[in-house]
Amino acid sequence: MSAIRDRLLAAALRAAERGWHVFPLRPHTKKPALHGEKSCDHTGACRDGHQGWEQRATIDPDRIRRAWSTGPYNVGIATGPSGLVVVDLDLPKSPADVPPERWQLEGIQDGHDVFTAVCQDHGQAVPWDTYSTRSARGGSHLYFTAPDDVRLSITEGDTNGLGWKVDTRAHGGYVVAAGSVTPDGPYLLVDDQVPAAAPAWLVELLKPRPRPAPVVVPVSTRRLPGYVRAAIESESRRVADARSGGHTAVLFASSIALGQLVGARLLPHATAHAALSNAARHMILGDCDCSPSEVDRTISNGLEAGAKRPRRMRGAA
Repeated sequence: MSAIRDRLLAAALRAAERGWHVFPLRPHTKKPALHGEKSCDHTGACRDGHQGWEQRATIDPDRIRRAWSTGPYNVGIATGPSGLVVVDLDLPKSPADVPPERWQLEGIQDGHDVFTAVCQDHGQAVPWDTYSTRSARGGSHLYFTAPDDVRLSITEGDTNGLGWKVDTRAHGGYVVAAGSVTPDGPYLLVDDQVPAAAPAWLVELLKPRPRPAPVVVPVSTRRLPGYVRAAIESESRRVADARSGGHTAVLFASSIALGQLVGARLLPHATAHAALSNAARHMILGDCDCSPSEVDRTISNGLEAGAKRPRRMRGAA
Protein backbone atom coordinates (compact mmCIF):
# COMPACT_ATOMS: atom_id res chain seq x y z
CA MET A 1 0.00 0.00 0.00
CA SER A 2 2.86 2.37 0.89
CA ALA A 3 4.50 1.89 -2.52
CA ILE A 4 1.23 2.68 -4.32
CA ARG A 5 0.67 5.75 -2.16
CA ASP A 6 4.22 6.96 -2.79
CA ARG A 7 3.78 6.54 -6.54
CA LEU A 8 0.55 8.54 -6.53
CA LEU A 9 2.11 11.21 -4.32
CA ALA A 10 4.96 11.50 -6.81
CA ALA A 11 2.42 11.95 -9.63
CA ALA A 12 0.70 14.73 -7.67
CA LEU A 13 4.01 16.49 -6.98
CA ARG A 14 5.05 16.26 -10.63
CA ALA A 15 1.82 17.90 -11.70
CA ALA A 16 2.23 20.62 -9.05
CA GLU A 17 5.77 21.32 -10.27
CA ARG A 18 4.23 22.24 -13.62
CA GLY A 19 1.99 24.75 -11.85
CA TRP A 20 -1.07 22.50 -12.02
CA HIS A 21 -3.34 22.64 -8.99
CA VAL A 22 -4.07 19.17 -7.66
CA PHE A 23 -6.47 17.59 -5.19
CA PRO A 24 -7.07 13.99 -4.05
CA LEU A 25 -9.53 11.66 -5.70
CA ARG A 26 -10.94 8.63 -3.92
CA PRO A 27 -8.72 5.57 -4.35
CA HIS A 28 -9.39 3.72 -7.61
CA THR A 29 -12.03 6.27 -8.70
CA LYS A 30 -12.41 9.59 -10.51
CA LYS A 31 -14.46 11.17 -7.70
CA PRO A 32 -13.09 13.91 -5.39
CA ALA A 33 -12.05 12.67 -1.96
CA LEU A 34 -13.18 15.94 -0.36
CA HIS A 35 -16.51 16.43 1.39
CA GLY A 36 -19.42 18.05 -0.44
CA GLU A 37 -21.28 21.21 0.46
CA LYS A 38 -24.23 19.37 2.01
CA SER A 39 -22.00 17.57 4.50
CA CYS A 40 -19.74 20.57 5.21
CA ASP A 41 -19.42 21.40 8.94
CA HIS A 42 -17.75 24.76 8.18
CA THR A 43 -14.60 24.03 10.14
CA GLY A 44 -10.97 23.94 9.13
CA ALA A 45 -10.49 25.09 5.54
CA CYS A 46 -14.24 25.73 5.32
CA ARG A 47 -14.60 27.90 8.42
CA ASP A 48 -15.35 30.96 6.29
CA GLY A 49 -17.58 29.05 3.89
CA HIS A 50 -17.52 25.74 2.06
CA GLN A 51 -14.44 25.16 -0.07
CA GLY A 52 -14.86 22.69 -2.93
CA TRP A 53 -12.21 20.77 -4.80
CA GLU A 54 -11.54 23.67 -7.19
CA GLN A 55 -10.89 26.08 -4.33
CA ARG A 56 -8.80 23.60 -2.33
CA ALA A 57 -6.66 22.37 -5.23
CA THR A 58 -3.06 23.39 -4.59
CA ILE A 59 0.51 23.46 -5.85
CA ASP A 60 1.93 23.62 -2.30
CA PRO A 61 4.12 20.51 -1.90
CA ASP A 62 3.69 20.42 1.89
CA ARG A 63 -0.10 20.42 1.64
CA ILE A 64 0.09 17.76 -1.06
CA ARG A 65 2.31 15.53 1.09
CA ARG A 66 -0.06 15.88 4.04
CA ALA A 67 -3.09 15.03 1.93
CA TRP A 68 -1.53 11.95 0.34
CA SER A 69 -0.03 10.73 3.62
CA THR A 70 -3.46 9.40 4.63
CA GLY A 71 -4.16 7.14 1.67
CA PRO A 72 -3.41 6.09 -1.94
CA TYR A 73 -5.48 8.80 -3.55
CA ASN A 74 -5.72 9.25 -7.28
CA VAL A 75 -4.76 12.69 -8.57
CA GLY A 76 -7.19 15.30 -9.84
CA ILE A 77 -6.01 18.41 -11.70
CA ALA A 78 -8.30 21.45 -11.43
CA THR A 79 -8.04 22.80 -14.96
CA GLY A 80 -9.30 26.33 -14.28
CA PRO A 81 -6.79 27.34 -11.57
CA SER A 82 -4.08 25.51 -13.53
CA GLY A 83 -4.60 27.69 -16.60
CA LEU A 84 -5.45 24.67 -18.73
CA VAL A 85 -7.95 23.71 -21.39
CA VAL A 86 -8.12 19.93 -21.80
CA VAL A 87 -9.83 18.26 -24.73
CA ASP A 88 -11.19 14.87 -23.67
CA LEU A 89 -11.68 12.40 -26.53
CA ASP A 90 -13.69 9.44 -25.31
CA LEU A 91 -14.56 5.99 -26.65
CA PRO A 92 -17.99 4.33 -26.71
CA LYS A 93 -18.76 2.64 -23.42
CA SER A 94 -20.51 -0.38 -25.00
CA PRO A 95 -21.65 -1.72 -28.38
CA ALA A 96 -24.97 0.03 -27.76
CA ASP A 97 -23.21 3.39 -27.31
CA VAL A 98 -23.44 4.52 -30.94
CA PRO A 99 -23.19 8.00 -32.48
CA PRO A 100 -26.39 10.06 -32.54
CA GLU A 101 -27.92 10.54 -35.96
CA ARG A 102 -26.10 13.82 -36.54
CA TRP A 103 -22.74 11.99 -36.23
CA GLN A 104 -23.62 8.79 -38.08
CA LEU A 105 -21.18 9.65 -40.81
CA GLU A 106 -18.54 7.53 -42.52
CA GLY A 107 -15.46 7.06 -40.36
CA ILE A 108 -17.03 8.33 -37.12
CA GLN A 109 -16.57 5.77 -34.36
CA ASP A 110 -15.38 7.72 -31.30
CA GLY A 111 -14.31 11.11 -29.97
CA HIS A 112 -11.01 11.01 -31.85
CA ASP A 113 -12.90 10.78 -35.15
CA VAL A 114 -15.32 13.55 -34.21
CA PHE A 115 -12.51 15.92 -33.15
CA THR A 116 -10.64 15.14 -36.37
CA ALA A 117 -13.78 15.99 -38.36
CA VAL A 118 -14.20 19.27 -36.45
CA CYS A 119 -10.57 20.18 -37.17
CA GLN A 120 -10.95 19.35 -40.85
CA ASP A 121 -14.13 21.40 -41.05
CA HIS A 122 -12.09 24.39 -39.88
CA GLY A 123 -9.23 23.70 -42.27
CA GLN A 124 -6.93 22.85 -39.37
CA ALA A 125 -4.61 19.97 -38.59
CA VAL A 126 -5.48 18.00 -35.47
CA PRO A 127 -3.34 19.53 -32.67
CA TRP A 128 -1.83 16.29 -31.39
CA ASP A 129 1.53 18.00 -30.71
CA THR A 130 1.01 18.88 -27.05
CA TYR A 131 1.13 17.32 -23.59
CA SER A 132 -1.24 14.37 -23.61
CA THR A 133 -2.33 11.36 -21.61
CA ARG A 134 -4.34 8.22 -22.29
CA SER A 135 -7.32 7.53 -20.08
CA ALA A 136 -8.03 4.19 -18.44
CA ARG A 137 -10.52 3.28 -21.18
CA GLY A 138 -8.27 4.30 -24.07
CA GLY A 139 -9.44 7.84 -24.62
CA SER A 140 -7.11 10.80 -25.03
CA HIS A 141 -6.63 13.99 -23.00
CA LEU A 142 -4.97 16.82 -24.93
CA TYR A 143 -3.67 19.57 -22.63
CA PHE A 144 -3.44 23.20 -23.79
CA THR A 145 -2.64 26.43 -22.00
CA ALA A 146 -5.74 28.58 -21.66
CA PRO A 147 -5.88 32.12 -23.09
CA ASP A 148 -5.48 34.99 -20.62
CA ASP A 149 -8.24 37.13 -22.08
CA VAL A 150 -11.10 34.60 -22.19
CA ARG A 151 -12.61 32.59 -19.35
CA LEU A 152 -13.52 29.18 -20.74
CA SER A 153 -15.73 26.69 -18.93
CA ILE A 154 -16.48 23.01 -19.40
CA THR A 155 -18.36 21.67 -22.40
CA GLU A 156 -20.11 18.32 -22.78
CA GLY A 157 -20.25 16.49 -26.10
CA ASP A 158 -23.15 17.48 -28.32
CA THR A 159 -24.91 19.31 -25.49
CA ASN A 160 -22.88 22.51 -25.60
CA GLY A 161 -19.56 21.43 -27.02
CA LEU A 162 -17.65 20.25 -30.05
CA GLY A 163 -19.49 16.99 -30.71
CA TRP A 164 -20.21 13.43 -29.66
CA LYS A 165 -17.63 11.99 -27.25
CA VAL A 166 -15.65 15.25 -27.17
CA ASP A 167 -15.67 17.12 -23.85
CA THR A 168 -13.50 20.02 -22.76
CA ARG A 169 -12.36 20.95 -19.27
CA ALA A 170 -11.44 24.46 -18.12
CA HIS A 171 -12.93 26.55 -15.28
CA GLY A 172 -15.29 24.40 -13.24
CA GLY A 173 -13.75 21.14 -14.42
CA TYR A 174 -10.96 18.71 -13.66
CA VAL A 175 -9.11 15.81 -15.24
CA VAL A 176 -7.56 12.67 -13.81
CA ALA A 177 -3.76 12.93 -13.89
CA ALA A 178 -1.38 10.40 -15.38
CA GLY A 179 -0.35 7.84 -12.77
CA SER A 180 -3.86 7.44 -11.37
CA VAL A 181 -5.49 4.00 -11.55
CA THR A 182 -9.15 2.99 -11.81
CA PRO A 183 -10.79 -0.44 -12.22
CA ASP A 184 -10.61 0.15 -15.99
CA GLY A 185 -6.84 0.55 -15.82
CA PRO A 186 -4.17 3.26 -15.42
CA TYR A 187 -4.01 6.78 -16.80
CA LEU A 188 -0.81 6.89 -18.85
CA LEU A 189 1.47 9.69 -19.97
CA VAL A 190 1.70 9.81 -23.78
CA ASP A 191 3.58 13.05 -24.53
CA ASP A 192 5.48 14.88 -21.78
CA GLN A 193 6.15 18.14 -23.62
CA VAL A 194 5.03 21.56 -22.42
CA PRO A 195 1.33 22.07 -23.30
CA ALA A 196 0.83 24.06 -26.48
CA ALA A 197 -1.27 27.21 -26.45
CA ALA A 198 -4.90 26.48 -27.18
CA PRO A 199 -5.40 27.16 -30.94
CA ALA A 200 -7.22 30.44 -31.59
CA TRP A 201 -9.88 28.72 -33.71
CA LEU A 202 -10.55 26.25 -30.90
CA VAL A 203 -10.81 29.03 -28.32
CA GLU A 204 -13.29 30.80 -30.58
CA LEU A 205 -15.46 27.69 -30.70
CA LEU A 206 -15.36 27.28 -26.92
CA LYS A 207 -16.08 30.90 -26.01
CA PRO A 208 -19.21 31.40 -23.93
CA ARG A 209 -21.97 32.79 -26.12
CA PRO A 210 -25.11 34.74 -25.35
CA ARG A 211 -28.27 32.66 -25.30
CA PRO A 212 -29.68 32.58 -28.84
CA ALA A 213 -33.13 33.87 -29.68
CA PRO A 214 -35.91 31.25 -29.67
CA VAL A 215 -36.16 29.22 -32.85
CA VAL A 216 -39.31 29.99 -34.80
CA VAL A 217 -40.80 26.79 -36.21
CA PRO A 218 -43.00 27.24 -39.31
CA VAL A 219 -46.74 27.35 -38.67
CA SER A 220 -47.17 24.54 -41.19
CA THR A 221 -45.71 22.06 -38.67
CA ARG A 222 -48.66 22.33 -36.28
CA ARG A 223 -50.60 19.58 -38.06
CA LEU A 224 -47.68 17.15 -37.91
CA PRO A 225 -47.39 14.37 -35.29
CA GLY A 226 -45.85 15.46 -32.00
CA TYR A 227 -42.68 13.43 -32.43
CA VAL A 228 -42.08 14.96 -35.87
CA ARG A 229 -42.57 18.46 -34.48
CA ALA A 230 -40.17 17.60 -31.67
CA ALA A 231 -37.57 16.44 -34.20
CA ILE A 232 -37.92 19.67 -36.19
CA GLU A 233 -37.54 21.79 -33.06
CA SER A 234 -34.58 19.76 -31.83
CA GLU A 235 -32.66 19.90 -35.12
CA SER A 236 -33.56 23.56 -35.61
CA ARG A 237 -32.11 24.31 -32.19
CA ARG A 238 -28.92 22.42 -33.03
CA VAL A 239 -28.50 24.47 -36.18
CA ALA A 240 -29.28 27.75 -34.43
CA ASP A 241 -26.77 26.93 -31.68
CA ALA A 242 -24.02 25.80 -34.10
CA ARG A 243 -20.74 27.60 -33.60
CA SER A 244 -19.09 29.58 -36.37
CA GLY A 245 -16.72 27.47 -38.43
CA GLY A 246 -18.32 24.16 -37.53
CA HIS A 247 -21.89 25.02 -38.40
CA THR A 248 -21.79 23.61 -41.92
CA ALA A 249 -21.24 20.10 -40.57
CA VAL A 250 -24.01 20.62 -38.01
CA LEU A 251 -26.41 21.90 -40.68
CA PHE A 252 -25.66 18.93 -42.93
CA ALA A 253 -26.13 16.41 -40.09
CA SER A 254 -29.43 18.01 -39.04
CA SER A 255 -30.59 18.04 -42.65
CA ILE A 256 -29.87 14.31 -42.87
CA ALA A 257 -31.88 13.70 -39.69
CA LEU A 258 -34.93 15.55 -41.02
CA GLY A 259 -34.39 14.03 -44.45
CA GLN A 260 -34.95 10.60 -42.93
CA LEU A 261 -38.42 11.77 -41.86
CA VAL A 262 -38.99 13.14 -45.35
CA GLY A 263 -38.01 9.78 -46.81
CA ALA A 264 -40.43 8.06 -44.46
CA ARG A 265 -43.20 10.38 -45.72
CA LEU A 266 -43.69 11.77 -42.25
CA LEU A 267 -42.50 15.29 -43.08
CA PRO A 268 -43.00 17.35 -46.25
CA HIS A 269 -39.73 18.27 -47.94
CA ALA A 270 -40.69 21.95 -48.16
CA THR A 271 -41.49 22.13 -44.44
CA ALA A 272 -38.16 20.56 -43.49
CA HIS A 273 -36.27 22.88 -45.82
CA ALA A 274 -38.06 25.95 -44.47
CA ALA A 275 -37.38 25.05 -40.83
CA LEU A 276 -33.69 24.44 -41.47
CA SER A 277 -33.34 27.61 -43.54
CA ASN A 278 -34.91 29.66 -40.77
CA ALA A 279 -32.61 28.14 -38.15
CA ALA A 280 -29.55 28.74 -40.35
CA ARG A 281 -30.13 32.44 -40.91
CA HIS A 282 -27.27 33.35 -38.55
CA MET A 283 -24.85 31.55 -40.87
CA ILE A 284 -25.64 34.09 -43.59
CA LEU A 285 -26.04 37.14 -41.37
CA GLY A 286 -23.04 36.36 -39.13
CA ASP A 287 -19.35 37.09 -39.56
CA CYS A 288 -18.50 34.01 -41.62
CA ASP A 289 -18.37 33.70 -45.40
CA CYS A 290 -21.44 31.50 -45.89
CA SER A 291 -23.64 32.55 -48.79
CA PRO A 292 -27.38 31.86 -49.15
CA SER A 293 -26.68 29.46 -52.00
CA GLU A 294 -24.14 27.49 -49.93
CA VAL A 295 -26.56 27.14 -47.03
CA ASP A 296 -29.36 26.10 -49.39
CA ARG A 297 -27.11 23.55 -51.08
CA THR A 298 -26.05 22.06 -47.73
CA ILE A 299 -29.67 21.68 -46.66
CA SER A 300 -30.75 20.19 -49.98
CA ASN A 301 -27.85 17.71 -50.03
CA GLY A 302 -28.53 16.67 -46.44
CA LEU A 303 -32.25 16.20 -46.99
CA GLU A 304 -31.55 14.14 -50.09
CA ALA A 305 -29.00 11.96 -48.27
CA GLY A 306 -31.36 11.42 -45.34
CA ALA A 307 -34.32 10.58 -47.58
CA LYS A 308 -32.31 7.68 -48.98
CA ARG A 309 -32.29 6.20 -45.47
CA PRO A 310 -35.92 6.63 -44.34
CA ARG A 311 -36.49 6.41 -40.63
CA ARG A 312 -38.39 3.29 -39.63
CA MET A 313 -40.88 3.90 -36.84
CA ARG A 314 -41.84 1.33 -34.25
CA GLY A 315 -44.81 -0.71 -35.37
CA ALA A 316 -44.06 -0.13 -39.03
CA ALA A 317 -43.95 -3.17 -41.29
